[in-house]
Amino acid sequence: MVRIQKSGTLYQLSFLPSFFPVNCYIVEEKTFLTLIDAALPFSVKAIMNMVKQLEKPIEHIVLTHAHEDHIGAVDALKDILPDVPVYLSERDTRLIEGDLSVDADEPQKPIKGGVPKRMKTRPDVQLKEGDRIGSLEAFLTPGHTPGSMSFYDHRTGQLAAGDAFQTKGGLAVSGTVKPIFPFPALATWDKKTAIESARRLQDVHPTLLAVGHGNMVSEPAALIRQAIGEAERKLEKK
Repeated sequence: MVRIQKSGTLYQLSFLPSFFPVNCYIVEEKTFLTLIDAALPFSVKAIMNMVKQLEKPIEHIVLTHAHEDHIGAVDALKDILPDVPVYLSERDTRLIEGDLSVDADEPQKPIKGGVPKRMKTRPDVQLKEGDRIGSLEAFLTPGHTPGSMSFYDHRTGQLAAGDAFQTKGGLAVSGTVKPIFPFPALATWDKKTAIESARRLQDVHPTLLAVGHGNMVSEPAALIRQAIGEAERKLEKK
């Protein structure tokens, strides 16, 4: 099952929306589309149906991070669209290559979550901080994974943050357990780093927050501030 919601030039495709929402997004530009994340393996049909409805080509497949519920349909999409480049951060490219080590200057915590083991596609472009993909600017926002990235649309102020936040069960910073939907928190690499990234995204002042799990949130400033405060308090108690 897929639920499609639209906000301006951003389309959210939510798979299993009531039970275990897994989202990907299509960003509409004047002459092309950018896909942010690729959800689950069976998501390819709904993604391509949406592309057909919009009557514009996908020119970029951009991945927020290297977890299976964000890259699931990539291989199938590449089979259909072999010339469309796939973008992933330099750091998370190591994860799909099977390297789960942490660097000396990173928090010495184990990398968690469903890291893909059988993904045949490799990124055509390894993203860096500040890279531009159409109207989107890439922000390195580690925490959930060491190389997680978020994407800010300079036309609209909309922010696609992957799992830097979740909204299912209440808006939360990655690593903050929400009992209704604890799974993103359980798959988070480092909570302190996640809070630092959340503060950085707060400073972008997004008009809309689009995440990997849960509904889009318009004018999210107050909720982001509350979520950061909750995450900081929980971290201090440990």
